[in-house]
Amino acid sequence: MVARAVTWAAMMHGGEGHRRSRRRQRDAARTIDGVNGEVDQLALFGDAAPSQVPGLPPGWEYRADFIDVDEEAALLAFIATLPLAAARYKGYTARRRVVHFGAAYDYDDNRLLPAPPVPAELEPLRAKAAAWLGEAPEALANALVAEYRAGVPLGWHRDVPDYETVVGVSLAGPARMRFRRYPPVAPKKADVVSLELAARSAYVLRAEARWGWQHSVAPTPALRYSITFRTRGTSGRRRR
Repeated sequence: MVARAVTWAAMMHGGEGHRRSRRRQRDAARTIDGVNGEVDQLALFGDAAPSQVPGLPPGWEYRADFIDVDEEAALLAFIATLPLAAARYKGYTARRRVVHFGAAYDYDDNRLLPAPPVPAELEPLRAKAAAWLGEAPEALANALVAEYRAGVPLGWHRDVPDYETVVGVSLAGPARMRFRRYPPVAPKKADVVSLELAARSAYVLRAEARWGWQHSVAPTPALRYSITFRTRGTSGRRRR
């Protein structure tokens, strides 16, 4: 993993990497313009703000406009330079594309793997997220960048137990996040709590929202990216 990361870094800083980077940055700018030029698709999800949806579990927090338009544009331009690859889970290849920093995860062996350090381009966002949590930026040891093309979902799950608190930031497009209690017992639609995540918003999962509930993301109505930071678990044991 480390050798591949070094090879990738060398390529990205070469002449060919810079040409690809410029093309991707132009594509990112067109993405922002295209998404912002569409009809507000959050109307598809109803009028209730995420902090006002009844039934949300304790430990859930949400902030609209966590970042501004310029910060979003800079992050999207950086994401356009990243080697996103299809996520894999125990032999299943997902439709979303991801890249890990700080640590990756082996879902076959259920263990953390080395990954490139959190890059400088993500440091301001990590510092802002850490300040929200009341933590040092270094406490957010893992960063996951994910791309959701139109129609791509994220299935029901809890984040792996090696991590504790989760902070997610949405970019470019909206999404519907869904919650249900964990473990699900004869799950039915009426048990699911749904809410909308706006572009440039952020959420926190900790305490009961982190451990006592699962979450998923419905198929996205438009291209969307997310950046997720996680703190390492400190209890010395793996929660189930």
